[in-house]
Amino acid sequence: MKLMKTPTTCLALLATALVAAGTARSDDIKLPDMGSPADAVLSKNEENRFGRAIMAQIRLSGQVVEDPLMTEYINEIGDRIAAQTNDGDHSFEFFIVEDDRINAFALPGGYIGVHTGLIEATRNEDELAGVLAHEVAHVTQRHIARSIHASQRQSLISTALMLGALVAGVAGGDADVVQAGMAVAQGTAVQSQINFTRSNEHEADRIGIGALYDAGYDPHGMASFFEVMSRLQPASPELRAPEFLRTHPVTTARIAEARNRAQEYPRQANNDSKGYGITRARAIVERFDLPEGAVGYFEQTSYARQSEVDRYGRAVAYQRAGRHREANEIFRELIDQDPNTIAYYIGLGESQYDLEDYAAGQSTFDRAVELFPRNVPLVIAYGEQLIRQGEAGRAHALLLDLMNNVPPTPEQVRLIARAASEAGDAAESYYYMSEYELMTGDLVGGIRYLQRALTLPDLQEIQRIRFQARIDFIREYMTEEQLQQMQRSRG
Repeated sequence: MKLMKTPTTCLALLATALVAAGTARSDDIKLPDMGSPADAVLSKNEENRFGRAIMAQIRLSGQVVEDPLMTEYINEIGDRIAAQTNDGDHSFEFFIVEDDRINAFALPGGYIGVHTGLIEATRNEDELAGVLAHEVAHVTQRHIARSIHASQRQSLISTALMLGALVAGVAGGDADVVQAGMAVAQGTAVQSQINFTRSNEHEADRIGIGALYDAGYDPHGMASFFEVMSRLQPASPELRAPEFLRTHPVTTARIAEARNRAQEYPRQANNDSKGYGITRARAIVERFDLPEGAVGYFEQTSYARQSEVDRYGRAVAYQRAGRHREANEIFRELIDQDPNTIAYYIGLGESQYDLEDYAAGQSTFDRAVELFPRNVPLVIAYGEQLIRQGEAGRAHALLLDLMNNVPPTPEQVRLIARAASEAGDAAESYYYMSEYELMTGDLVGGIRYLQRALTLPDLQEIQRIRFQARIDFIREYMTEEQLQQMQRSRG
């Protein structure tokens, strides 16, 4: 499964960034930290630029899971862990990739991706937290820049080509090769790369286990997941190992070391959160190409013997299969059992709309918004329903209030653009689409939407001023080639 269409754009950006990053920037050096030799090759600012470029391409590929409930959860658990290891110089964004292969990876700039297959493979929240803690440590320890520094004998161009291979690795699904180092390039011994990769992996384990404990998770969670993965190791080298094992080699010695390190901390019990169960259930439903497959999976166990989150998964599977009345009954029962879980209100409201009980659906969503104001998954779900019911103006106002208070994803910006368009506000719709293009890395496309807005006959003067100012701001960040492209398109 491809995560990007081509690494060419990112490779060009890398070559430029590496040449520009010849010395450490003064704003990256803070006493008593006198800076790292890695800064001379790839500064933190350049890491951020590199990460944003890759992330924009991954989003454009359509492989990022645009499920607000799952996205909110993975960021909650990730931020909880990152808060224990972050020195304040790193920002993080956690995202889920629709891929049933078991893998997770960290990109430059703090972008951390988790495959849906890995979420399903974990047995509890501590194991998932262990994987995230390991990836967070790769970022905070700057393993990408350190890997480049380790191959300092190479020319900058060779390093740029090496990083281009890393981007290609992301495109091919082997995304964890990014932080694994890939210190080998022309003239570098393979054994040196293996040793450096192992060094990074063990350091990420050590830092991650401490972060696990400090964040309130069982420090044994990381080793526990390693044991799960070791059992998936193919008996024959000719058989393909899971992605996680190929990018995170798991040996008995590594598992033992992780266990011994975890024993240095007091054991602490951590019950799985409701968010973990809901996210895992939704990942399982999405794994099936046909909704009947998901229904069959959750119907393997009798309803009476199912846990609360398994019943939730069953209801979501019924939704996908068009069995809305059965889903409605389960969601209603779940809310009676636990009136504080937002996902249950979303499911109930959606099923009521699906049953064409519009008054009940609106009442459910209105009640939920009052109980949980500005909750992202809730507002996004309600906004989508309002648009479908021809209430785009109300959806626009609801979404605008949310996005003025919570940073949106590109897909959420595109949703509010749709709401504005269907509400008859073409100028604001163009503005939002401009922001969507900018968030996905297309500066030229962003300006073109604003230029279209400026041609509207009923444009207000305050909008004209705002849009023109935005165009002028974007131009300051455009390359000469992009400016020429704009000029040619106008000609």
